[in-house]
Amino acid sequence: MQEFDLLVVGGGPGGYVAAIRAAQRGLSVGVVEKERPGGVCLNWGCIPTKAMLRSAEVYETVLHAADFGINVENVSVDYDAVRRRKSSVVKGLTDGVAGLLKANGVTVINGHARFTGPTAVDVYATGESPLGAEGPRYAAEPTGAKPIEQVKARDIIIATGSVPVQLPLPGADLPGVITSDGAFGLTEVPKRIAIIGGSAVGAEWATLFATLGSEVSIIEMQKTLVPAEDAEVGKALGRSFTKRGIKVLTEATVSRVDQAADGLKVTVDGAKPQQIDADVVLVGVGRKPNTASLDLDKTGVATSQRGFIEVDEKLRTNVEHVYAIGDVTGKALLAHVASHQGIVAAETIAGQHAAIDYNVIPAATFTHPEIASVGLTEAQAKDAGHDVVAAKFPFAALGRAQSYGDTEGFMKIVAGKKYGEVLGVHIIGHSASDLITEGALAMALEATLDELAETIHAHPTLGEIGMEAAMAALGLPVHVAPPKKR
Repeated sequence: MQEFDLLVVGGGPGGYVAAIRAAQRGLSVGVVEKERPGGVCLNWGCIPTKAMLRSAEVYETVLHAADFGINVENVSVDYDAVRRRKSSVVKGLTDGVAGLLKANGVTVINGHARFTGPTAVDVYATGESPLGAEGPRYAAEPTGAKPIEQVKARDIIIATGSVPVQLPLPGADLPGVITSDGAFGLTEVPKRIAIIGGSAVGAEWATLFATLGSEVSIIEMQKTLVPAEDAEVGKALGRSFTKRGIKVLTEATVSRVDQAADGLKVTVDGAKPQQIDADVVLVGVGRKPNTASLDLDKTGVATSQRGFIEVDEKLRTNVEHVYAIGDVTGKALLAHVASHQGIVAAETIAGQHAAIDYNVIPAATFTHPEIASVGLTEAQAKDAGHDVVAAKFPFAALGRAQSYGDTEGFMKIVAGKKYGEVLGVHIIGHSASDLITEGALAMALEATLDELAETIHAHPTLGEIGMEAAMAALGLPVHVAPPKKR
């Protein structure tokens, strides 16, 4: 029996951050993790997809090298090399996390945790994933009838993340129908791929495979792609995808997938019912809490109808000494939110103060063009009763974007009309994921349009777009034509 001040179940971006912070506060800390440290984010989500998207970006840049006066011949994709580079990046980062845990004195216990009480677990050995080396091990049930370790703690943090949702779709079990996790097991670029779901996951895989040469169809049931984003951003991404040769079907649903002589046939219902031929069908319609094999009922913690663990502002559950962070809480299924929740939970357990503001959470989608946002969309701001002013500034009007050769997209600022307080920032365009930080900081510091506009931004940079968009929202744009007077 091992005993700790704090036991963290799950070593993802929430769990390992919580463990490190708690150890820094002087607590004895253990982490139970069934695969490599880093969770879905480092192993099967954020990092590997971005590594592969970077390969696609380089390939596309080289294809258009002549536009920059550079002549390149015989350009081709080595997909095995793309996958090897991805695995190398992942290994470097997960090894780094393992090193950080060790350096901070955190004990890592490899295996699958099952609760035996609110603050006690049995740890079991796990089998290999059905997907092999390219698949997450949470797909495998624990092996053996006896635990390999028993662990107790004064406090416990549940940080087991999420898994892809499986659609109850006829044909979902056919060979070639995969989730985003299964996509990592593909050993070649599919000739034809149909992607069900046009949110971040589906849109990123659509970008990757379309760039590498696949014939891509993407099906989304809402009016626009990335429906959680501002409507103008979703429409812009749809136009961009269409120009890139991606077949975009919105306000459409898939009713079934059938085996065909030369692959799969996807039946799409909507304004224009049709069938799509595909070699691979990727289902990317969301995620659910990864708690099915935890024996969570033995903790007594309360969950929502969808199975997410209910927590308060300090990440405390209804059971004393039991906390939950990250995707299992359903607050915002983002790695950086999990990390911040981990810090809040660890600081609370250690008797310190920390807080999280769910109104200021930046999000990024690594499509081409990139998408990033923080705060309210224009529609959300109006629905909340705000009298708003909204303005856009195009990347095409930036000298840096012109010189870089990527002028697609815009920044949109949503602000209060009376005081100019920033309510939301929405970007589609090059480096949107980096540029959104200014919007998040503006909201966190309660900045106004005047303050953004009066802040000197370096030139020529893409970052100038924040200043320019603020000036446009004030009705005083310098580098675009002024709005027409009514």
